[in-house]
Amino acid sequence: MPTPIRRHSMRAAVLATCLPLFAQSAHAALTIDSTRVVHPSNKRSSSLVVANPSKSVFAAQVWVNTAADDTTTAVPMLTAPNLFRLEPGGEQVVQINVLPNELPDDRESLFYFNVQELPERNPEARNVLNIALRTRIKVFYRPTQLKELPQSRLGDLEWSVQRLDGKPLLVVDNPSPFYFTFGRLEVNGIALDPKEMAIPLGRQHYPLPAPLTDSKKIDVTFNIINDHGGVTPALTRTALVR
Repeated sequence: MPTPIRRHSMRAAVLATCLPLFAQSAHAALTIDSTRVVHPSNKRSSSLVVANPSKSVFAAQVWVNTAADDTTTAVPMLTAPNLFRLEPGGEQVVQINVLPNELPDDRESLFYFNVQELPERNPEARNVLNIALRTRIKVFYRPTQLKELPQSRLGDLEWSVQRLDGKPLLVVDNPSPFYFTFGRLEVNGIALDPKEMAIPLGRQHYPLPAPLTDSKKIDVTFNIINDHGGVTPALTRTALVR
């Protein structure tokens, strides 16, 4: 996995410091033709298209890493090319090549595809802050033994309300081999922040807002983002209050 170019890390640090000022106006110039990648284990590679719809020239650095978002964790995936130039209106096909690995064959594994924008330096521009933005999408490595679609297993999710360190939590137990990214997650009509996925063969929890802490009946309404970036029909289930 390539190490992101250091001078742009400094720019990223400047951006982080100034984030409140740019939060409303900074947008990635480069685009990816998909919101996620589902890679079957029997394929050697998957491809994405990185495009530059802007009027400026950009270089782009791409790589795959894990949720840890570091440069040290070994990843059995390489991108080709991993550094390229995009003219205004240009496109680049990027291959994600999978190396021999010992990833689990009874559940999905999760990685992330990263695109780092590297703005062209203008030697005539002074006192200009170049903002190097990064786009990150999920890559699901799916064993071919998993023949079902993830949404077919939504009914297997088990919902409950439990207390951890005295705080009430909505808990979801996922006995399926799939990751579930929630597009909508509501409890008794109150929206929760569903940024954490339900992990395969595991448990995830979400803090409950104060109005719900004493509720005797908890109805959970949810949907997920499917393999193509769309959303499934919403389901409602009653959570077991423990």
